[in-house]
Amino acid sequence: MYVRDVADVFTAERLVRLGLTQYEARAYIALVRRDGSSPAEVARLAGVPRSRIYDVIESLVAKRMAEQRPAARTVKYVATEPAQAIDALVATHQARLRELEADAEAVRTELEPAFLEGSAHSDPLDYVELIRSPEGIAKRFNELQRSVSEEMLVFSKMPAAVPIVENVTGLDLARRHDLRSVYEFSLLDDPDSREGVQRFIAAGEKVRFVAEVPMKLGIIDQRTVMFAMADPVAGDGELTTLVIENVQLARCLKIVFEQVWSEGISFTKACELRGVPRPRGKVT
Repeated sequence: MYVRDVADVFTAERLVRLGLTQYEARAYIALVRRDGSSPAEVARLAGVPRSRIYDVIESLVAKRMAEQRPAARTVKYVATEPAQAIDALVATHQARLRELEADAEAVRTELEPAFLEGSAHSDPLDYVELIRSPEGIAKRFNELQRSVSEEMLVFSKMPAAVPIVENVTGLDLARRHDLRSVYEFSLLDDPDSREGVQRFIAAGEKVRFVAEVPMKLGIIDQRTVMFAMADPVAGDGELTTLVIENVQLARCLKIVFEQVWSEGISFTKACELRGVPRPRGKVT
């Protein structure tokens, strides 16, 4: 029965990393330990199946790890001196490395001009995103609410992409960051929406009410805006929603927001003006 020496196990693994197969590594170690061995002896000493031993030895010979020694009655094989054998393996890897380096340099030379040319041709509208489906609008609005790091300013116009009573993400935003919203008086006609506004105010949102806001609008951290515009082609009240990452546009629209905000009135006064039940508790 073949039993491997512990030291031979580690030596075999190193030979495998140098490019031999497991069978080749074990066969070479077996050859090293004798002055000459027949294939059958190598198979027994190395634990290589006899059906494979001839292929294994021929491969070692091709790799200059072994050579044939003619004998009187049978052919025997001897190991190449280890220093020469290992040098041959390393030389093979070095040659392969030189080929890889040459291939790498050729690829760099071929692709670098294309990369430079491609970098010079960016789409001027990459920062503009157009959304038309209600589901897509609601999903993107929630994503933007989650992305806020400082403030979000909102013009809210019914119907909302995400109804205020369902806007859990917005409530969390109101608790953690600066959220200011300008609502239209018409929102107060719906009891559920009134209650939703009260919940937002309790969470930390600051609100104002006006007769009409210019458009649906969200400004995120003075860098990204989301707004809806009437589609003149589709008609029938269809809206096209755009998300644009542009600091200059965001700052410009914030000026508009601040102007409308300054003209708005508090939640309590808006309820009185609209003739709806006044909010319970302390709200503004």
